[in-house]
Amino acid sequence: MKPKVLIVEDERRLRELVADYLEEEGFDWRECARGDLALDAFRQHAPNLVILDILMPGLDGYDVCEAIRKESDVPIVFLTAKSEEDDKLLGYDLGADDYVTKPFSPKVLVAKIKALLKRAETAKLALPPAAEAERMEMDGLSLDMTAREAALNGKPLELSPKEFDLLLHFARNRNRVLSRDMLLDAVWGYDYEGYVRTVDTYVKRLRQKLGDRADLIVTLRGNGYRMKVAP
Repeated sequence: MKPKVLIVEDERRLRELVADYLEEEGFDWRECARGDLALDAFRQHAPNLVILDILMPGLDGYDVCEAIRKESDVPIVFLTAKSEEDDKLLGYDLGADDYVTKPFSPKVLVAKIKALLKRAETAKLALPPAAEAERMEMDGLSLDMTAREAALNGKPLELSPKEFDLLLHFARNRNRVLSRDMLLDAVWGYDYEGYVRTVDTYVKRLRQKLGDRADLIVTLRGNGYRMKVAP
């Protein structure tokens, strides 16, 4: 089955250019010209990856990215003229996987798409250790690896796929110091090209969802993070 890519870009010429290269490389693609229509297109076509412009009518790419991240961990590539570092950091903070600045090389864009899809497939196929139990219970936190569900003191936690992966990795390595690079390697893939601040963003989201137990994840300045739980 051909991988599906959703192109969300208000400039028709660019949509056609990207679509032509994707088709040549064997991708199935769909297009959308407005940010306010992007979520409906995403839900209708269930793409394997989203190419997302930032400055669009109706809804900007940042808002679209944030909305997609609430329900999916599908790779997102920002395609934009905004090249300032703060703009890129905001994109990564909202859950983008990569950033391509206009003007761009379609061949480079396709190469990035292939790399992201490969990483996503590798992560999907990754299995927990055979000897590991299907459930983990610690300090009020419950993780069901089969159902990929988490609960705290019996109350379900609404986590995105990547948030669950990160929490699970913390749990498997509880009371151990994990650097940002170690977390990137384990959760996003060893050759992930995103910014290390991605880890900080996801840790912040986990803490928000842990509420009163946000202190389960401790920041060790200059070293990374540690999940601190009772023995």
